[in-house]
Amino acid sequence: MAIDKAVEIFSGFQGVQGDLIPILQRIQETDGYISEEAIKNISRFLRISENEIYGVASFYSQFRFNEPGRHSVKVCLGTACHVAGGNILSDAVQRELGIDHGETTKDKRFDYERVACLGCCALAPVVKVGDDIHSRVNVHRLNEILEEYD
Repeated sequence: MAIDKAVEIFSGFQGVQGDLIPILQRIQETDGYISEEAIKNISRFLRISENEIYGVASFYSQFRFNEPGRHSVKVCLGTACHVAGGNILSDAVQRELGIDHGETTKDKRFDYERVACLGCCALAPVVKVGDDIHSRVNVHRLNEILEEYD
């Protein structure tokens, strides 16, 4: 994180421990993830250990530590989707993209997350790519869907 960017991120904060989560949220909003460099800068600014920052940030699902891909793939694993094959789709996404939950492909094309519910239970199983909801997805259709995104 460049010095001028760090100054901008930390502006308006007092440098106290209570600033940690709002700073993490600002960085996540700005960069899309929390980098190692950002953790080091936060550590210096708040005078707390990097381990403590990781401990707090990793507790909350809103924070990610990998740079997001151009397209975020989310497989719903809520009850309806689970019953309709959500776990099979999750495994297929991991195989097809060659990444695990929470990771980004090397070409930065996709990142992948499992989610508890996308709120589309009547359309199960559901896969969300970016803002697009794909319903009643099976493994064959999953491959076709992923091919639509560059």
